[in-house]
Amino acid sequence: MKKFLNYFIVFLIVPALFIGGCKKTNDNPTVEKGNFTTLKTYLISNSLDLTDILNGWIVSAEGVHDKLGDYHIMDIRAAGDFATGHIDGAVNSTLASIVDDAKDVTKQILVVCYTGQTASHAVVALRLSGHTNAQVLKWGMSGWNEVFAGPWNSNAGNTADDYPNSWVTDATATPQSFEYPNWETTSTDGAEILKARVADFVQTGFHGIASTDVLTAPSDYFVNNYWAQADVDHYGHVKGAYRIKEDLSLAGGGIKQLDPSKTIVTYCWTGQTSSMVTAYLAVLGYNTKSLKFGTNSMIHDKLESHKWGPGAIMDYEYVTGK
Repeated sequence: MKKFLNYFIVFLIVPALFIGGCKKTNDNPTVEKGNFTTLKTYLISNSLDLTDILNGWIVSAEGVHDKLGDYHIMDIRAAGDFATGHIDGAVNSTLASIVDDAKDVTKQILVVCYTGQTASHAVVALRLSGHTNAQVLKWGMSGWNEVFAGPWNSNAGNTADDYPNSWVTDATATPQSFEYPNWETTSTDGAEILKARVADFVQTGFHGIASTDVLTAPSDYFVNNYWAQADVDHYGHVKGAYRIKEDLSLAGGGIKQLDPSKTIVTYCWTGQTSSMVTAYLAVLGYNTKSLKFGTNSMIHDKLESHKWGPGAIMDYEYVTGK
């Protein structure tokens, strides 16, 4: 009887130990996750750094007019405006759907919008999705024909004159080093992470901010003047702005000079380059805005180059209808 009891006790204890061990393992699973560094490594190794994306991304109306047949033209304006007039051969799309709409396109893509700014967002999405030679039509339809020039005509101006304390000529802010954006994803595959982040980005619409909002309270933002130093010296800049341009890349580490805890506002001459930079940073996970119409909206009359005006407007033919 005693021997039987000993066997019975062992019979009860061993399964209990086994079950307890399994439970402990299941309660503490180790799940590998992808993050900013995973995406960064993938982008650099596949020649998709910001400097790669900004290589040959824009083309003038004069540059494409005589070879439109070489392009697959995607016009992302509203359907009603597209029907009113568009470049012959263009197809209507949207920022939200452009990556899917371009899935089977083999020609070089030219993206057209009202001003060249939203198209810049779209081209970043396309270049990060395999269409590495996609281009923006400079000035958008505003530069194609005077009929469509309203958006640029209405927004080129001198708003900095109304905020004399916010447009200054002193030295730009000294760059610092910050941590990268902190986010995680269950995927550890760089290509999958990039695809998902681009898909999310195009659904968020245009990341723009008016110059008046920035000039009213520049200290509310991390402002980056995307100009050469000589241009900053010549024209001045938004108060408190940094000048991070030549080294703004993942491989070079310049992107670490951006503060992910603040809204990053990038501005350039026309809002087109800054829109490219803004889109790229948004995919990386930064809270970021492009200053709409660039310095053409703030000090237009003072500009000696990169200036919206009659010389930027062509008189090219267009077609109507869907």
